[in-house]
Amino acid sequence: MMVRHARGFALGLTLAGALLSTACTRVTDHQGYLADEALITAVQPGVDNRDSVQATLGRPTFTGQFSDTDWYYVSRTTKNLAFNKPQPNEQTVLRVRFDAAGNVASVDRKGLEQVVSIDPSKDKTPTLGRNRSFFDELFGNIGAVGSGTAPGGQNTGSPDNPR
Repeated sequence: MMVRHARGFALGLTLAGALLSTACTRVTDHQGYLADEALITAVQPGVDNRDSVQATLGRPTFTGQFSDTDWYYVSRTTKNLAFNKPQPNEQTVLRVRFDAAGNVASVDRKGLEQVVSIDPSKDKTPTLGRNRSFFDELFGNIGAVGSGTAPGGQNTGSPDNPR
């Protein structure tokens, strides 16, 4: 009878361990353009034009903000463990620049060095201005309505009729 309980306990412990270990697997996610090295190296400055680039690489992820002479192809792979924040593992930003005639002028590639980590320094954002208490906010305008002077002491009258 004791052997039976020991086997059941061992089986339950094994199942619980297997269940917990599958919950903490790495999750890999890919976002954006699927970069193929052979296709990227096939685009050559002075040889290709807009139509050939679109036929080779497809439509760009986005174009330049102020002109359409720059095409961007963005690819990113992230990994995370369980419920942690995903971290970029690989990134490729391919920029194809065209000249006025529509021919490829240059092809640039950037990687993970372009990723910036922004870490807020506290739960508050420092701002310019006055620090007012709850009661200042609640009762601060009493007596200021109709007096022509704002709470900061500024005159709100018109230039023809200063108060």
